[in-house]
Amino acid sequence: MTYDYELTLISQAIIEDDIGNQITEEIKTNIYCGLKSIGRNEFYTAAKSGLRPEITFVIHNYEYSGEKEILFESKRYRVIRTYLLDFEEIELTCERVV
Repeated sequence: MTYDYELTLISQAIIEDDIGNQITEEIKTNIYCGLKSIGRNEFYTAAKSGLRPEITFVIHNYEYSGEKEILFESKRYRVIRTYLLDFEEIELTCERVV
């Protein structure tokens, strides 16, 4: 798999401001990925459960820390499934956030 595309993993962190209020802050990490399309069977099976998978990203396993949102080509996606391919790679199946 070639990693020809760049995506941004988005995680949430709670920080405190100067007066102690808790604020949610996005932490963004840019990485490279490969792309795979969603198969027909997977698409229709997921649709029965109310999910709408659009794209699958393949990244290095050591770069993923459980982030639930991704920014790719100015579009935001939510991770709906992860699949460990082998020791080195993981697939992130995502649906578009409207």
